[in-house]
Amino acid sequence: MAETGTVLRGKFAGVELDALVDWPVVRVWLYWGMFWLMVTPSVGVAISGLFTFPDYLGTGNLELTFGRLRPVHVNGVIFGAFSALFIGECYYLVPRLCGVRVPWPRLGVPMAWLWNVVLAAALISLTVGENHGLEAGELPLFAEIPIFAVVATVTAQFLTTISQRLEPPLYVALWYLIGAFVWTTMNLVLGSFILPYTITGINSAAFHGLYIHYIVGLWLTPAGYVLIYFFLPLSARNPLFSHKLSLVGFWSLALFYPFVGIHHYLFSPIADWAETIAIVTSMLLIIPVWTVLVNFFGTMMGKWHEFGRNLPAKFLITGSIMYLIGCFQGSTEALRSLQQPTHFTDFVISHSHLTVFGTFVVWAMGGLIYVWPRVWGRELWSFRMGNWSFWLITVGISTMGLVLTAGGLQQGFQWMSGVEWLDSLVPMKPYWFVRTLSGISMDVGMSLLVINLMLTALAQPSTERQTVLPPGTQPTGEPAE
Repeated sequence: MAETGTVLRGKFAGVELDALVDWPVVRVWLYWGMFWLMVTPSVGVAISGLFTFPDYLGTGNLELTFGRLRPVHVNGVIFGAFSALFIGECYYLVPRLCGVRVPWPRLGVPMAWLWNVVLAAALISLTVGENHGLEAGELPLFAEIPIFAVVATVTAQFLTTISQRLEPPLYVALWYLIGAFVWTTMNLVLGSFILPYTITGINSAAFHGLYIHYIVGLWLTPAGYVLIYFFLPLSARNPLFSHKLSLVGFWSLALFYPFVGIHHYLFSPIADWAETIAIVTSMLLIIPVWTVLVNFFGTMMGKWHEFGRNLPAKFLITGSIMYLIGCFQGSTEALRSLQQPTHFTDFVISHSHLTVFGTFVVWAMGGLIYVWPRVWGRELWSFRMGNWSFWLITVGISTMGLVLTAGGLQQGFQWMSGVEWLDSLVPMKPYWFVRTLSGISMDVGMSLLVINLMLTALAQPSTERQTVLPPGTQPTGEPAE
């Protein structure tokens, strides 16, 4: 996991890691990721305004209704903003960890264009009513086939690279990368080609609970772990706190997460034993959550005094805090006694935003801030603008999580006390208005980040990449005097 300028040993001795990276492939995936960062969260802000001002997008255009735009927001953030950034950053980290180039390099750029152009067409088709009706599985078949093909091909590329690695031991980021891509290749078969066409009734609900949690728990979660396990030690310039803890986290995630999806369907006709297994495994997720968090904060020991000037680490650690809060919400709301006042409320929306955006997208942005200057061989254009981005995003997602949690609990206890549903909407309006303001804060922060990165790319025309050394190092990789 050596950075440019460090002394490599063993079979990595003499290997130029930068020369192994296919920079055009990294660049095009990251460009698309930044594009989706600008677009798809903004759709979320636009539709959140409908809760406070129901008619502000008009009343005669179905394409601008909440039901049409929400799947655009959800799928765009998951498969656009996060996935494009994640895959691009994997094309950077996999060859560096393995010491060999990713095979079939000519496929990288065309696959990036195929994935993202097809996704754009699919999101447009959602606005005109093409929808499978499965959350995070709404995309039409014309998009699901090429997306599956890209995931399967990228999986084959990375598995081949890992099989040819120079050193036998696998760094933990590669464990999670293998899991994320292999599990998701199988899950897309379920969600894209089986569930919408062959499973009906209550079984459809049960399997959809599994599918959507496989997207969150077996794609977003291990993929996010790949990024923070790779970029946090590098940005902090500290070794990983505990390799053993990282493996406990991996195997507990693999063992427990596949069963949790049905916790969304408590008090439903689904068999009680299946619901109980989902509850138990949801609570057991405390094991991977706490092990990885101890690892992340342990990795920062002795480096907290540098934290304020370390933008990638700030994004990564903030995402870890959001992960702790969001996972606490997710596990506790799986309990029957706590699901009564939280189900169908904004409490669940708080949980999903704190985890999907506050954790995984924020981690992807941390990796982006680390990789992008190295793509162009120059320093980040403006630390001050980057810091503003960080605080606008952090304050925004923190406020959104807080107001949705508070509002959701108020909703749930009102319903339990017999308040009519329509009457329960009136006290929610201030919460929803603050939610929209917090979303605007996040969007402004992401816009400033993308502008900063674009200015980084344009700052200094260069025909060859320059080496960007970590602060405080000499060309030998030894700490500066």
